[in-house]
Order: sequence, then C-alpha cells, then structure tokens
Amino acid sequence: MVGQRFIQLLNNHPWFEIAWLAASDRSAGKTYGEACKWKLDTPLPARIAAMTVMPNVPEGTPDDDLPKIIFAALDADVARELEPKFAAAGCAVVSNSSAFRMQPDVPLVVPEVNADHLALIERQSWRRESGGFIVTNPNCCAIGLVLALKPLEARFGIESLFVSTMQAVSGAGYPGVASLDILGNVVPYIKNEEEKLQEEVGKLLGRLDGGAVHMLDAKLSAHCNRVAVEDGHMECVSIKLRTKATREQVLAAWSEFAPLMGQKLPSAPEQPVEFDASPDRPQPRLDRMRGHGMASTVGRLRECNLLDWKFVVLSHNTIRGAAGAAVLNAEVLARLGKLEMKELSRVQRDAVPA
Repeated sequence: MVGQRFIQLLNNHPWFEIAWLAASDRSAGKTYGEACKWKLDTPLPARIAAMTVMPNVPEGTPDDDLPKIIFAALDADVARELEPKFAAAGCAVVSNSSAFRMQPDVPLVVPEVNADHLALIERQSWRRESGGFIVTNPNCCAIGLVLALKPLEARFGIESLFVSTMQAVSGAGYPGVASLDILGNVVPYIKNEEEKLQEEVGKLLGRLDGGAVHMLDAKLSAHCNRVAVEDGHMECVSIKLRTKATREQVLAAWSEFAPLMGQKLPSAPEQPVEFDASPDRPQPRLDRMRGHGMASTVGRLRECNLLDWKFVVLSHNTIRGAAGAAVLNAEVLARLGKLEMKELSRVQRDAVPA
C-alpha cells in the first residue's frame, strides 16, 4: 500500500520522476501493471503500469541506470539487507522502513519537527565512501503525534505522555487484517507498534548536539489498537507539560506552528497542525485529507484530571504517515543540496532554491 502511495504522489511531481521500479523475484520481470493489484482511488498511471519491474538489488544494474534517489517501501528484514547496498552504491535511500530508524547515524526526520537532524548523514560511512546515505521517516502514528507535540515541547516542555491509538487497517498493508478478524471488532495488539512509538518520539523530539541525538527526557506510555477504519490513524493523548499553559496558549502554539523549512515545498501542508473546535472532530472519514493528507488534525482539547491536557490527533497513515513523509524528506534534501539531480529546467531550478 505504501508503494502504491509512492506511485500516486510521485506521478507528475514537479521535482522527481519515476524512472526505475524494483521488487522481489516474485514480481521482477513483470510489468508493474501485471505485478500490482492497484487499490487507490486514482487510476494507475499508464506509463508506470507499462514499466518493467527490476530485481531489487543494485548489483548488475549499470551505474547510469541506477537512480540517484531510492524511495524504499520494504519490510524491515528486507530493508536491513538491501538499503545499505543501495547506499553503498551511491544512492540516496529515503526509507519508510523501521530497520535503521534508531541507528545513531541515521536521521529519523519529520521536516517541520527536526530537519536539522539531516546533518547526521555526513557521519555515515556510505556518504564518505560513495556519496550515498539513508534517511528514514518514522512510524505512521509517531508522525501525526510529533507534529502536534513539537510546538508544545518547544514552548512548554513535555514531562510525560499517555497515548492510545486507533489505527486503520491500511496500516497493515494489503490484504491486511482479515475481514472476519476486524469487522465489528478492535484488535488491541499490533506487533512492535507500541515500542516503535515510544522510542521514535524520543528521537524525533530529541536535540542534535555534537553529532549525536540526545533523546527527549520525557516518559511516554502507548497503547496501540487496530480498528475497522480504512485510512486514518487516530490517537487520544494526555500530556503533562513542564511549564503550565492555558488553553489559549496551547491553541496559539498549534496555530503559529509553521516552520520555515516546511514552506514552499511541493508536498508540505501550509498549516502542519490544524485545530478543529467541533466537539466530535477530528474523524478519519471527514478529516484525514486535510492538507492533501499531509496535515495533522487536532481536536477535543480539554483539561486532564491526571495530567494537564488531553486531546485527539488524526493523520493519514499512508500519506503523511508513510509515502508522503518520505517524499517530503526528499524535497528537503533537494532544498539542502544533498541530492544529485539531473539538469533541471529553468522553472524547476527556480522551484528548488539552494
């Protein structure tokens, strides 16, 4: 499902062009149209459908044919083997996998939150030896959550968090969770999800200093649940701040959160965090496509009897939480001059300032 979102978001992208598709031996040699069961609500582009799927290894691929940018949507075990090979071959690997997210020299990035962590790529051995590197985006729940947390952490500090997620079935891929297991049901377990959420938030909101990320000094407890929703992960959050804040101050932190790096990039939402004051919002069906699926929607802000404040966060799990997050990371890398790109037209050069 993430691979299909990559196709959808990169088709007609103003800076990037899909030039190479790769997959396992099961699909290699077929056209993408033959190998893929297209499930999205926009048509599979005819040019992409006709492309031949290549073996997913850099060995044997001529250097001129190997893309400079690899958008990777791989299972963690496969990514752990393949992504370093592509980085060693000189590719910029922009990964959606969890395999290297917590490796000390690999940036785990949400651009509006911690774009400065991209400096870690210069510490990677692949970068020194071939020019290649790996950059990762977080778990689908962590992204929507940290967008809402960053402006609060920056202004007030965070002491502790309690998070309970309600995660869409598309997060399990296709065919995902069997219908008889999920319809009319809630599954209170998603393998490794709680651990990922707890670890990754600490790195994302951590401070880069001396070539290392110092993890956020805060306690986080997470419960992760699979629910019968197609797209859109919802999270119920309770938070204790280090400095007390009024409701007006919390709302101001969200409304004024529009980092410079997140502006004027093709995939970046104009407002990363949108607050909805309606008593019954956000809702996945109604709000997951805010900011073209790239914004985090927050609602139901109210005082918490145990901590300080509680609220609900919603984000689109396969757009902002996966493929869209990786595309946005690549756009920031292009803006920073970290990608080797072919000669651009004048219009494209104007769009990607140094």
